[in-house]
Amino acid sequence: MAEKTWKPAEKTLPPATAGATFLGARVVEGGVDFCVTAPYASAVELCVFPTDAPLAPETRYQMNLHDGGCWSAFLPGAGVGTFYGYRVDGEWNPARGLSYNPFKLLLDPYGRGLAGTAQHHFAVFAHEVDPKTFEPAANPPRRCTMDSAPYQARSVVIDNHFPVAEHPRRSWNETVVYELHVKGYTKNLPGVPEELRGTYAGLAHPATIAHFKKLGITAIELLPIHAKWDEPFLVDKGLTNYWGYNTLSYFTPEPSYATAAAQAAGAQAILDEVRGMVSILHQNGIEVLLDVVYNHTCEGGTYGPAVSWRGFGQTMYYRHTNTHPRHMINDTGCGNTVNFDEARVIQMTLDSLRYWSEEIGVDGFRFDLAVTLGRFADGFTPKHPFFMAVAADPVLKQQKLIAEPWDIGPGGWQTGNFPLPWSEWNDRFRDTIRSFWLADFANLERGWNTQGPNDLATRISGSIDFFGETLGHWRRTRSSVNFVTAHDGFTLCDLTSFNHKMNHANLENNRDGSSENRSWNHGIEGLTATYSEENGHDIDDGLFDAIRFARFRSMRNIMATLMISAGTPMITAGDEFARTQNGNNNAYCQDSPISWVNWDLSDSQQHLLESVQYLIHLRAQHQVFRPVYFCNGLVAEGDVIPGLAWFTAAGQPMHDEFWHSSEHRLLQMLRSGKPHNDADLLVVFNATLNEGTVALPEGRGKHYRLVFDSSWRVPSEGGVSADFADLSGCEVFAPGDESQIEPQSLQIFLTVG
Repeated sequence: MAEKTWKPAEKTLPPATAGATFLGARVVEGGVDFCVTAPYASAVELCVFPTDAPLAPETRYQMNLHDGGCWSAFLPGAGVGTFYGYRVDGEWNPARGLSYNPFKLLLDPYGRGLAGTAQHHFAVFAHEVDPKTFEPAANPPRRCTMDSAPYQARSVVIDNHFPVAEHPRRSWNETVVYELHVKGYTKNLPGVPEELRGTYAGLAHPATIAHFKKLGITAIELLPIHAKWDEPFLVDKGLTNYWGYNTLSYFTPEPSYATAAAQAAGAQAILDEVRGMVSILHQNGIEVLLDVVYNHTCEGGTYGPAVSWRGFGQTMYYRHTNTHPRHMINDTGCGNTVNFDEARVIQMTLDSLRYWSEEIGVDGFRFDLAVTLGRFADGFTPKHPFFMAVAADPVLKQQKLIAEPWDIGPGGWQTGNFPLPWSEWNDRFRDTIRSFWLADFANLERGWNTQGPNDLATRISGSIDFFGETLGHWRRTRSSVNFVTAHDGFTLCDLTSFNHKMNHANLENNRDGSSENRSWNHGIEGLTATYSEENGHDIDDGLFDAIRFARFRSMRNIMATLMISAGTPMITAGDEFARTQNGNNNAYCQDSPISWVNWDLSDSQQHLLESVQYLIHLRAQHQVFRPVYFCNGLVAEGDVIPGLAWFTAAGQPMHDEFWHSSEHRLLQMLRSGKPHNDADLLVVFNATLNEGTVALPEGRGKHYRLVFDSSWRVPSEGGVSADFADLSGCEVFAPGDESQIEPQSLQIFLTVG
C-alpha cells in the first residue's frame, strides 16, 4: 500500500517583523512573530488552534526560510493566549538520523506556555510502532502517517505583565542553600491554605517564608520546575516522575505546580504565579535557584517519541555516533544526550538561562549532570565553549552557577574541574562525612579497624585538593558546595536509621537506588522497630530510647560539621527536623507521603530543629565559620597563631603519622578568627565509642566558651539563651584545661574577649 502523503499548507504568512533575530513566539505591534530553527527541513508550518476549542482542527501556514536554517512568520491579530505548534517536513532517512514527519505536531522548543498534556500514544512517534509496546513496527523504521495533534499538548503565547522584585544578591559567603520540591514541601504545611498547598504560591505564603527565615537559610533550590513529561514505564505502573528530571520544555514552568485557579486561567496565569513567587521571596531576602536538566530531554532514546526537538532535527539536538547517526549516545542514563557540540544547542541553553534569570527573576541554577554540558565527542573539557559563553555573559556571570560534576559517560567524574565562576556539588565531602560519623562507627562496633581523620580534615577545610585551582586560576572555598544529603538518596534521618534501602514502593523489586549509602542504623533497622531481625530478639523501650538519642546526636554531629566547614552548605528540606522517607533512597517516582514533608513533629524532632537553627545562626554571626580563602597552616602577618591548626586530644600538634590512624579520631581543630575580625573557632571531634578527655590548646592564650555540644538535646542545655543572642551562660575553659566529651560527639568553642 502506498504511503499516505502530506498535503502542504495552502496559506502563507509574511516573515516575522524582526526577521530571524530571535527564536520563539513574541508579541509585537499588531500580532505575534514566530521563529524556529530546522536547518535540514524542506518546509515548516505554523499551526494555530482555536483557544476555545484547542482540539479542533488547526489553521496551517507556510513559514519563511532564512539563513542558518531559521523559519519565521508574522501572524496578524494574534496575541497572548494563542495556541500553536509546528509541523516540519523533510527527508525521511532514519539511518542518517533524519526523521522529519509533518504528520507530527511539535511543541515550540522556545515555547513559554503550555496547554493540555502530551499523551503516551503510538501516534506521537515519528515512525510506526507497536501500539502496546511502542517498539518499532518495522526495520528500517517506516514513517507514521497518523496525525499526532489529538494526543499532543499545545504551545501558548505569553507575555510579562509586571516587574519582578530585584535580586537579593546574597554573597556566596553568607549563602545557605535549602533544596526542596515545590509540591512536597507545602503539601502538608500548617498555616498554608488548602488551595495553595503544593503550589508555587504556597512557597511564597507567609507561613512558608516564616520557616525559611526562622531556620536561617538564604536560598531555596527548587527541584526541576521546567515543564516535564512522565516516562511511559512509570505511567504503566501508575507512578509519576515526581522529581521532574524529564524535561518537556526549557522555557515553560511546570503547570501542575500552579494553583487550580491559575491552571484554569491558563498559561499566562501560571507564569504570573511563578514570577509572583520569585518576587515575594526576593522581598524577603531569599534567593531562588533552579535545578535544571539541559543534559537530556523527555524524548527518550533512538526510538523515542517526537514531541519537540527530535522533529526539528534529531542530529542537531542529540548526540549520536559518527558511524550510525540514527543511534543516540546515552551519557545520561536517560536514553538521549543533548548535543553541546552544536551552536544552536548552546544558544538554546543560554537563551533559556537568560529568560529565567531576567524575565522570571531567578538567582541561579544547579545543573544536573553538568559534565554533559562540557563534553565534546572526545571527552569533557573545562574550556568548552558553553562554559566560556556563560563566563562572558553579562547576565549569567552574576548568577549562582552550581554543577553536579558527573554523568555516566566516559570520564564522567569531574569534581573540581569546572572553571570560574562555577561552584560544584562536592560528593567527596558527602562521602567523607557520612563515613566519619556513620559507616566508620558501624565498623568500630564490629571491632574492625577504620580510617583516621585525614580526609575529614581536608573536606572541612574546603577540599583544596579539588577546588584550589582550575585552568591556572585559584578558586575560593565557595567553589565547594558541601552537602551530606540531597533529593537523591537517604534523608539525614534515614542515614541514621537504615543500613539497607527500602524502595519497594517504586515497584522495581528494590533493585533501584544506590546500595552504597555509608549509613548506620545504630543497631536497629528502621524507625520504630520493636524486634530486631539482625539481633533476633525483642528490643526493650530503654534500649530503643538510647538508640534514638544516639541517632539524633549523629544528626547533630553531621549538621554541625556541615556548618563549620569551609564552603557553601546545602541542606535538604526536612533534614533540619529529621524527615524520613521510611528508607526509600530513590523516591523519584513517589508523589505520595513518602516524599511529602511531614510537619507533625515529635519532641525530638523539635529539639533537632532548634539545634539546626542555632548552628545556622552561629555560622551567620561568625565569619570564622565560613572562611573565604583556603588556609595554608601558616601564621599570617599580624597574627600569632596559624590560620588553621590541628591538635591531638593532649593538645599537641598533629604529626603526619597520626592522620591515617584510627587512634586519633579524638582530635581538635583551631581556626584563627583574626583574618575575619572574629573570635577563634575550636572544634573538638570525638569519633570514638568511648568518652574522651581533651586538653584545650594554648592558642593565643584566650579562654574558650563551649557554645555547642552535640550531646545537648537543645542549645539551652548548654546555657544558650532562647533567642541564641546570649552565650554568657555557656561554660568557659582556660587554655590547657581538660574538657570531657561524650562518645560520638562534637563540641564547638569560641574564644572569649
